[in-house]
Amino acid sequence: MTLIKSISGIRGTIGGKVGDNLTPIDAVKFASAYGTFLKNNSNKEKLTVVIGRDARISGLMIHNLVANTLIGLGIDVIDLGLSTTPTVEVAVPLEKADGGIILTASHNPKQWNALKLLNAKGEFLNADEGALIIELAEKDTYEFVDVDHLGTITPKEGYMDTHIDEILKLELVDVESIKKRKFKVVVDAVNSSGGIIIPALLERLGVEVVKLYCEPNGHFPHNPEPLKEHLTDICELVKREKADFGVVVDPDVDRLAFISNDGEMFGEEYTLVAVADYVLSKTPGNTVSNLSSSRALRDITEKHGGSYNASAVGEVNVVEMMKATNAIIGGEGNGGIIYPETHYGRDSIVGVALFLTHLASMDKSVAELRASYPQYYMSKNKIELTPKLNVDMILEQIAENYSNQEVSTVDGVKIDFPTSWVHLRKSNTEPIIRIYTEAPTQEDADGLAGRMMEELRVIAGI
Repeated sequence: MTLIKSISGIRGTIGGKVGDNLTPIDAVKFASAYGTFLKNNSNKEKLTVVIGRDARISGLMIHNLVANTLIGLGIDVIDLGLSTTPTVEVAVPLEKADGGIILTASHNPKQWNALKLLNAKGEFLNADEGALIIELAEKDTYEFVDVDHLGTITPKEGYMDTHIDEILKLELVDVESIKKRKFKVVVDAVNSSGGIIIPALLERLGVEVVKLYCEPNGHFPHNPEPLKEHLTDICELVKREKADFGVVVDPDVDRLAFISNDGEMFGEEYTLVAVADYVLSKTPGNTVSNLSSSRALRDITEKHGGSYNASAVGEVNVVEMMKATNAIIGGEGNGGIIYPETHYGRDSIVGVALFLTHLASMDKSVAELRASYPQYYMSKNKIELTPKLNVDMILEQIAENYSNQEVSTVDGVKIDFPTSWVHLRKSNTEPIIRIYTEAPTQEDADGLAGRMMEELRVIAGI
């Protein structure tokens, strides 16, 4: 059981003691802090916040606590009910709201829940704003309104359909071309809200849908993080159904993974690569992903004459760099597509629509498409350190050791070699260094990781 406060919100496991887990009191405190933050930074007499939730079991409880806390502060609530993270992000500016809260723990297991906080643009708060909210929550001094000034709750059903409408209006989504291909697609939505919105999108695009775990009851049939070891059922079903491909989303539908027609993983890292390849072929420009994402995006961007930039890990950091570099598309290697023509947030719905248009424009299977991209392999590891060790000093020593290579210290240390890279980052909550490597073969990626881990141990004296 645990409770984690960070600049992106508060998340924890349900039950247990106040302050140790995400209890009802903790949910109320953090909602109070967020609402107070909005009021402190606005001259408006009346504020509005959009809220929505994924389908996890604790969702309705946390949702009701948050909504009623906000009206207690005199803030009006637009309640989307069962929704997705990108849908709430789209709704905030459409409703001219002052902020948004998504009740979801994203890819965490069912015992977890969280409050994800948005600004008036429907984007995640920055680090300074998040720190202010944590400070307000720790002070625990809120001023609620009297009975004549309570806020109101306005339910708005059907916003997932509105979100789909916005996607289908996009110039680069070719509805008629997709319909002509009569695709067959298997969908694994881990029994959350993706089980509603992804099939609905596909059906409007004339796609035959085979549903797997699409009942939004919050009982996740497997670990909800869309990794290969959790997805054996859909891999088998794609082959059995002779489907064109499979779509996998996490509970709040901001991460997207594809299964190729041969039942093999397309690769989360390559979700962004494929979609960017299509977008850049129509609208050349720049791209951004984080430092731990595949080099393949850089290769594809340069193929289309654009410039690639890498940000610190974290969606907020990716978005900030996308704005600074006027990026056409960006995201993260965990299957997160950020397409500014819709909004600055990871969105599996726009990812599926753009990927289908890309596929409809060529005479290739999904497996053949995947094989056409630069081939890279990743290795992800970590080293546990004793609390006495100075992790910053260790990383500085590594950077100095490789000063003759291309080194970035924006977020930990990333070393770019001619055909491979390694990214070393420290955990914010425990003495751990994460080691991500990428190379042209899995053997090379694993070997580079092993060498770096040994070098870290020598420097640390462990």
